[in-house]
Amino acid sequence: MSVPTTAGARLPFFLPAALSLLAGLYAATRLVLDEATTDRVAGVHGILMVLGFLGTLISLERSVALRAAWGYAAPALLGAGGLALVAPSPRLVAQVLLVAGCALATAVLVALWRRAHDDTTITQVLAASLALGAAVLWLRLDVADLLPWLVGFVVLTVCAERVELARLTLPATAGLWLLALATTVHAGVIAATLWPRVGTRLFGASLVVLVLWLVRHDVARRTIRSRGLPRYAAVAMLAGYAWLGVAGLGWLIGGPPASPERYDLLVHTCFLGFGMSMVMAHAPVILPAVLRVALPYRPVLWIPLVLLHIGLLIRVVAGLVDGHATPWQFGAFVTIAALLALPVAAIACVVAGRRTSAVRPQASEPAQVSA
Repeated sequence: MSVPTTAGARLPFFLPAALSLLAGLYAATRLVLDEATTDRVAGVHGILMVLGFLGTLISLERSVALRAAWGYAAPALLGAGGLALVAPSPRLVAQVLLVAGCALATAVLVALWRRAHDDTTITQVLAASLALGAAVLWLRLDVADLLPWLVGFVVLTVCAERVELARLTLPATAGLWLLALATTVHAGVIAATLWPRVGTRLFGASLVVLVLWLVRHDVARRTIRSRGLPRYAAVAMLAGYAWLGVAGLGWLIGGPPASPERYDLLVHTCFLGFGMSMVMAHAPVILPAVLRVALPYRPVLWIPLVLLHIGLLIRVVAGLVDGHATPWQFGAFVTIAALLALPVAAIACVVAGRRTSAVRPQASEPAQVSA
């Protein structure tokens, strides 16, 4: 197996993630409409979105950084696991694939850490171990019981990536502080499983402290006053931090979710409000590195971002006030539309960027001739 170095060679690893996203959104529509009682795909909505979609993308990005052929087995297995969840095959097949994919993704990060011994990479190792723990525990537990594990995986991965990208603007001790906070989150995840009443509050408190530290040090507080991509990314990141803070307070004050409305709030403030907002913020930076496709900033990127946060706000408020009624359904469908709009906006940016690149040489030709 050779190392994929072109966009075409890496596309087969990206497609299963895209299919997992589409399947996860289909499952979401069934859940919102309360038509999921006999739908096997709806029953694995959370695993599809976190391990099948985000897990494949995250492991692919890290495999690209490792530049070793064996590392690409991680996104391949996670992508295959996501597809197996949708296919008419025994669930155990998908579970085994996801466990193997998470184990290899952890091994990739360990290999990256052995190169540089930096704090952000060891934080990502902690994050990957939570994904592996969730995949293993899913053999015996329900998805609802795995929520802190899946949230911890996404949160620690994104925060480590954020600190790594903003290294030049952060204090020299930022990586060490992040690792200490990540260790607390990791301990909170384990405690939430062993002693739910106390552990979930510890987990919530660790998320709140992590958010406060990130907001204090993130350059987004300054770049939000700029224009173009810096402002767009800053809005997406600060909104994501806000939603994660809401989720942390939800666990800290309320403990384990005792109602469908609180569970819905915790799930979607973490994975939509924080996780997907951070994906949108970093897509113009991460996607070119993974697929070698330029994704220049265009204002169209604001459409999915604004839809995401408006829809989530409606969903959260309506869910707490009226339960799963029509306004809650409307907000949920707006968030689904936002996720569908994201790849459309990204493609529009890629096409616009290529058109601009094609026009610039033509514009310079008269000057060359006259010279």
